[in-house]
Amino acid sequence: MNAGLIVIILLLVLSILGIPIYLALGIGTLVALNMADMPFIVLPQKLFAGMNSSSLLAIPFFMLAGNIMSRSITGKLINVSNALIGWIKGSLAVVTVLASALFGAISGSGVATASAVGGTTIAMKEEAYPDHFAAAISGIAAILGPIIPPSITLIVYASITDLSVSKLFVGSVIPGILMAVGLIIYALFYGKKNDLPAHERKSAKEVLLIFKDSIWALLMPVIILGGIFGGIFTPTESAAVAVVYALLVSLLIYKDIKIKDIPGIFVDGAISTATILMLVGISKSSGYVITTSGLPHQVLEVFSSFTNSTVVILLLLNILFLVIGMLMEANAAIIMMTPILLPLLDAFGIDPLQFGIMMSFNLCIGLVTPPVGICLLMTNQIAEARFVQTLKSVMPMLLIGVVVLMLVTYIPQVTTFLPGLIK
Repeated sequence: MNAGLIVIILLLVLSILGIPIYLALGIGTLVALNMADMPFIVLPQKLFAGMNSSSLLAIPFFMLAGNIMSRSITGKLINVSNALIGWIKGSLAVVTVLASALFGAISGSGVATASAVGGTTIAMKEEAYPDHFAAAISGIAAILGPIIPPSITLIVYASITDLSVSKLFVGSVIPGILMAVGLIIYALFYGKKNDLPAHERKSAKEVLLIFKDSIWALLMPVIILGGIFGGIFTPTESAAVAVVYALLVSLLIYKDIKIKDIPGIFVDGAISTATILMLVGISKSSGYVITTSGLPHQVLEVFSSFTNSTVVILLLLNILFLVIGMLMEANAAIIMMTPILLPLLDAFGIDPLQFGIMMSFNLCIGLVTPPVGICLLMTNQIAEARFVQTLKSVMPMLLIGVVVLMLVTYIPQVTTFLPGLIK
């Protein structure tokens, strides 16, 4: 049996059995190396090479910034959003989307976003929103975390393909905005249709006071994204700046965290980072096995036998990723599929930058689709709703995600226009 195919089969089987993804990938790689009579030294050598990348330093910093922010700054962002639109029916659902977008502009993680903004789910229940709708809108809004830059999934993709992280970030801006706008429009429609409650309109003076209190929180995404897009920081440097800024604001200005809380915050960030980096490191070993086995060219031949149309190939890839996203964590899927599909991109003239954003967006939808659907499971648990009802509620929002995905797939300018402006 093909060594690359052995890696993939064992990864899927062991993952289904509950073994952590990085261990499943490592075991599959070792078995494939043995069957292909390749030296085991390949595994540690490639593992080290896979983690020996400066761009990957952004991951621990963004994870740490997200941990700090979730304990302090997130509440301020929610207050600002509520002050601006709280008087509109269904506004708390819109606040959830806006807060998720702002938090995602710092953490880059869907799970972190669902956890940090989960408080709005409880707030919606308290204001008589249907619990299943509250869980659904919170869950799908959380995927804005890895869609809106900075995105950890795009950092992982960049580490495999050697593409510019900054260009991938800039390319994901328009898809992220389209998704956020689509969810906001749906939330307003749902709020009006179901006569959801609204707050009294705040006076201009009250709004200004809330802005004054939250100005340091609002500056955080501005500094990070403005620094990256303005060429002032690299993504890694902006992540480090985000950590320092979040610590200073949380400790000295808002005083929501204490010195004694810092070790626990760092430990949580280290655990989250270690899981991702081990996955990335081992993926270099598995990618080497898959590439040398000739599996990518076999996959290319299979796809080419179906059609020579790029339009059809992109559709087939999207269907494939939607299925994979239901079964596997996004970073693991990117690590598994990218080495296999790179020859396909060359053969059909598909832009690797557009493809990376398309694949990342597609797999992020998997964060709210069962059986994995970790973000939807988290928010459903917070809302204490029936999961079947939550699934029904999230379907129209998933449709919005699929429409945006099709725009990303078939209109290259959606992802390539802004990066094209960067020299």
